[in-house]
Amino acid sequence: MEREQLERLLGGGDDTSLAALSALRAGASYVVWDETTSAGALATAYGRRLRHTFRKGIETSGLARAVQRLDLHGRPVRLGQIRTADGSWVFMLFLDKEGSTLVACTGVRRARPNSPRPDTC
Repeated sequence: MEREQLERLLGGGDDTSLAALSALRAGASYVVWDETTSAGALATAYGRRLRHTFRKGIETSGLARAVQRLDLHGRPVRLGQIRTADGSWVFMLFLDKEGSTLVACTGVRRARPNSPRPDTC
């Protein structure tokens, strides 16, 4: 997927999508995979991550909303990832199977090196 197309998909979204867009425009690396995955399975997995990050005090953005939207979507999704240039945030993107619509977006702050707090995405 071209960077400009991804920027269009992220524009006009919620705060998390706009943060991912800002990171992309600031030189973040990104990837969008061609394969699709069950939205329901991802809702379950990211629901567990939501509980884990809450228990561990890991900062996230839009995770609860992403779980809800994946659960409601019910159709296969394509995954994408944006990593900020400084590595401090990783955003996961969930696109419809054609890659033409953003279903959900979530971000997780990555722990700094030598930080006692574990990180996860």
